[in-house]
Amino acid sequence: MRNWSELAVEPYRTEDVHPYTRCRVILMNGIEVEAIMNSHNAARRTADSGIKQALAMVRRIEQQQQKAVNWLIPGSESSIANTIGYEQVAVDLTSWIARHEPDPYLKQVYEFGVLEDYDHLYRYANLMDLMGERRKAEAITGDLTEILPGRPTIFQHRDPHDELRRPMTVEAASVQSILNALTVLSAEQQTMNFYMTVGNRPEHPLARALYQEIAMIEEQHVTHYESILDPMTPEMLNWVLHEYNECWLYWSACETETDPRIRGIWELHLAMELEHLRVACDGLKAVHGLDAADFFPKGGIDNPMTFEPNKEYVRDVLDRTVDWTSWDSEFVPINDLPQGHRFFDYQHQVNEGSVPSEDVIAAHRSEFSQEYRFATEGDHPIIALRDSGTGENTEYAKAEQQARKEFAQ
Repeated sequence: MRNWSELAVEPYRTEDVHPYTRCRVILMNGIEVEAIMNSHNAARRTADSGIKQALAMVRRIEQQQQKAVNWLIPGSESSIANTIGYEQVAVDLTSWIARHEPDPYLKQVYEFGVLEDYDHLYRYANLMDLMGERRKAEAITGDLTEILPGRPTIFQHRDPHDELRRPMTVEAASVQSILNALTVLSAEQQTMNFYMTVGNRPEHPLARALYQEIAMIEEQHVTHYESILDPMTPEMLNWVLHEYNECWLYWSACETETDPRIRGIWELHLAMELEHLRVACDGLKAVHGLDAADFFPKGGIDNPMTFEPNKEYVRDVLDRTVDWTSWDSEFVPINDLPQGHRFFDYQHQVNEGSVPSEDVIAAHRSEFSQEYRFATEGDHPIIALRDSGTGENTEYAKAEQQARKEFAQ
């Protein structure tokens, strides 16, 4: 147990912090929140008082870890600046996961999601500029992540039945697949929670509207990712898997952190998580008679999760799948949907009238004669999404306007 002064860590300086240090802080806060909520849910479904006590003890330490990690973010960092960091996490984390996912279907799941968060980053970056922030989004992301349109947010609104994916099974899935799923789910859940909390804080109606629209997509993403988990996983094994995932990610953070002071926090928390894993393994043995070692590779996990640029990869995914949507658990081009599909009904309902994600781009074009973008690798790979810098007469603007007309009809 740490005392209050130990938990009151010095925050990073928002002007100086490396973009991927910020990403690691955001991610590990989300990982701790998921661990805590999973523990609470397990306690509600467990009658064994000994297991409840073990969960409560570990959960209290996880709470202290979460406070230390989350309090690294300084109060001087505005909500919109923090939001840019959240979306950079989503883009580069999910890209890394997709690139290292051994299951072809799960790889599709991640590629489908990353293009939507990529578009969110672009919409929020334009909003940030409109809000008169002293920095542009590229000052937060550095030159590590491009800021360009992804799958336009207007097309991301789907019927809830089409957000459910095929679940993996713990027995058949690789450990890497399980860790990948828990990691991305935790990050997306944290983003959902963050937008539910801060989305009503801006005063400008356009900012409030954009947060509201994208917050709804983040709930879809949580449904999207949680549905690939094995629903039949025993309660104590689920606990073990969460603790193993925390060990992997804190080790990954230790391996890749460039800030020595913050690396010390990762190292301390890794040591704690190794003990949490041992306690969870004891619970698995006591309740289910299972040996946790049977579920993990004998040599451990070789690759740390690394925040790194994924520009070429995202451009490739855009080129291949920008026009995808989902139909039940499968991914198909929008043009393959039959006439009268529920996708179009849902689009007509939620996009009737103005669409905030479109309005923010129109507002930026109106005020600055062009939209805000940050590209280091050349033109957008999708011709219709290129911005010629001539305002409303761009191919992208024409494509968006035509799409809204079709859905209105």
